[in-house]
Amino acid sequence: MKFLFAEDEVELSRAVCAVLRHQGDEADPAYDGEEALRKARAGSYDCMVFDVMMPRMDGISVVRALRADGDRTPMIILTAKTQIEDKITGLDAGADDYITKPFAMRELLARIRSVARRSGYQAEKLELGNVTLDTGEQELIAKNCMRLGSKEARLMELFMRNPGKVLGGSELFRKVWGESEEKGDDTLYLYISYLRQKLNAIQADLLIEGELGGSYVLRQRDA
Repeated sequence: MKFLFAEDEVELSRAVCAVLRHQGDEADPAYDGEEALRKARAGSYDCMVFDVMMPRMDGISVVRALRADGDRTPMIILTAKTQIEDKITGLDAGADDYITKPFAMRELLARIRSVARRSGYQAEKLELGNVTLDTGEQELIAKNCMRLGSKEARLMELFMRNPGKVLGGSELFRKVWGESEEKGDDTLYLYISYLRQKLNAIQADLLIEGELGGSYVLRQRDA
């Protein structure tokens, strides 16, 4: 998995990121709120953790801004043990969970994996522009409706959870097909082509930009 860990205490950040990397995960640190927001908007993550008390922009404001963007990535806030109001405000802003500081490393790892797993298995309806993706029924709906194959649905879900973000071809392939299958740009591009055809067929106002062998991004068509 890939995580964003936003914490201005440098030694704590280094320790958490080192543990995550030791387990085979990717971990991007951020040391202030503006850097965290910039990285969150540019990258695709399985879970993001934000300390409430960060310089330049607090963690709750970062969560609120990302949710306003339509970002559905699981998010956890770190709060001081006595700050009950921060916990309530953070959850109301869109955080999925909170952890109080100081915390045990095992608890943090368990929490971030828990919210990341929950996001991967919950059936829900994602909306962007005039398009709705019903992940449970694997239906893509706009002015018309079309069923998707399982890999098409998972690929479209990744795009709709990360609108406007440039997603690398290898990352998309890994998350949809898994590490065990042989990677192939041609296979990914074929499925991108299927989705483009179906988006056109339902008269969606979304389009997938990108070419064979490169990265891809889901954008809303200009009005």
